[in-house]
Amino acid sequence: MTDTASRIAALAERILGTPLPVRVRAWDGSEAGPATVARTGPPSPSDPAPVPAPVPAPVLVLRSRRALRRVLWCPGELGLARAWVAGEIDVDGDLYTALDLMAGLIWERGEDGGPRRGALALARDPAVRSAVRELLALAGPLPPPPPPREENRRRKGLRHTLGRDREAISHHYDVGNDFYELVLGPSMVYSCGYWSDGGTLEEAQRDKVDVICRKLALREGQRLLDVGCGWGSLALHAAGEYGVQVVGVTLSQEQAAYARKRVADAGLTDRVEIRVQDYREIPDGPYDAISSVGMAEHVGKVRYREYADDLYALLKPGGRLLNHQIARRPLRDEETYEVDEFIDAYVFPDGELAPVGTTAGLLEDAGFEVRDLESIREHYALTLRAWVANLEDGFRRACLLTTPGRARVWRLYMAASALAFERNRIGVNQILAVRTPDSGASGLPLRTREWRAE
Repeated sequence: MTDTASRIAALAERILGTPLPVRVRAWDGSEAGPATVARTGPPSPSDPAPVPAPVPAPVLVLRSRRALRRVLWCPGELGLARAWVAGEIDVDGDLYTALDLMAGLIWERGEDGGPRRGALALARDPAVRSAVRELLALAGPLPPPPPPREENRRRKGLRHTLGRDREAISHHYDVGNDFYELVLGPSMVYSCGYWSDGGTLEEAQRDKVDVICRKLALREGQRLLDVGCGWGSLALHAAGEYGVQVVGVTLSQEQAAYARKRVADAGLTDRVEIRVQDYREIPDGPYDAISSVGMAEHVGKVRYREYADDLYALLKPGGRLLNHQIARRPLRDEETYEVDEFIDAYVFPDGELAPVGTTAGLLEDAGFEVRDLESIREHYALTLRAWVANLEDGFRRACLLTTPGRARVWRLYMAASALAFERNRIGVNQILAVRTPDSGASGLPLRTREWRAE
C-alpha cells in the first residue's frame, strides 16, 4: 500500500507553511497527521472560556483523486465545497472540531486581504508551485468533473432585480417543506431563537416571536406587515396571541402554500393573509408595525436604502419596525469585502452581509429613529447547533426528501455558521426603529427593555 496520505500532508505543509491541523485519510486507506488535537467546546454563560481538552483528531477523508483535482483546479473554499457536496470529501469524527481547526486555513487566512489575495501571494513562491505540480501528478491528469447540480450557476443580469431575487429565494427556500420540518422542528422558524438556560429549541423560537410582538407593542386591531414571513410562524403568533391583522409576504411558493394551510388549520383566515409578493410591490400601506426577520440579508448593498425607504413609507407615523438581521464584522477597507463563495454558490445566492452600524445608518438615512439594538449572536450559535443535531439525527431521511448533496450543503453551512457566530466573525441584531411623528413622541416606554405590550 502506498502512503498517499503522508505525501499529501507533506505537500500541503509546503504550500501552507504549517502542518495540516487535522488527520488525512487518502483513497488508498493510508492516514497521516496528528492523532489528537486540543478542542475547545462552544462557549456558554456558565463556562465562557472552557479549557481546551485533547480529543481524537478528526479525519479529513479524501474518497478519490477527484477530490484532490477539485481543490487544485479551484483552490480555496469553493473547490473544497464542491468536493464536499459531491461526497468526495468527508469528515470522520466531530465536524465542528474539524471546521474549527481548519478555519484559519480557509475562512480566516489573510483576513485583511481576503483568502483570494493570500492564494495569489502563495502562487508566486517557487517551492509552492513545485508542491502544486507534485499534487497535480498525484491527482491524475484529468480535470475535475462539473460542479454538483446543487450549485446555483445560472444567474444573469443585475443583482437584486425582482426576477433575479425570486430565483435566488426559490433556490434556497423551495427545497421542500418536509425537509425544513426535519431541520427546523415543529416551530418552522428559520431564524435564531431567543434562548434561556436549559431551554429547548421550541421554547426559544416561541420566546423569539413573542419578544418581537412585544417590541412592536402589538395591540388588537392593528395591522402588521411581516416581510419575509417564511412558513407563517410569527404571523400566526401575532394574530392568535395579540389579535392583530397580519399580511405576510414571501417570494417562495412552497412557503406560502405551507403558511396558508397553517393559517386555515388555526382558524385565522380572517386575520392572516399570506401573499407571494416582493416587498417593493406592496400597495396597501400604511401599517401600524412591520417585522422583517432574517430577510434583509437578501436585499443587498445596492438596494438597502431603497428597502429602508419602502418600509418607512409603508408605516404609519408612530409605527415601529423590527429589523432582525445577520451582520458581519467591519473591515478596515470595506472595498475588499467579498461574498462568501460557498454561501453564494450553494446556500444564499446574491446574499450580502453588512456591519450593523451600516444597517442602522441606512435606516436613519431613510427617516427612522433607531431606538434599540439588541445583539443576540450567541443565540444564533445555539439555534444552529440544534438544527444541525436535527439534520444529523434524520440525515438519511433528509437525503430522500431532497438530495444527498443538498443535505450535505445544509449540514456544512449550518455547522460552519454556528462556529462563525461563536468566534464573533458574524453576529445578529434586532434593531427597533420608529417612524417618529413630527410631534417627536416615539410612543416607547421609558424603560424599553421591559417591552410591555400595553
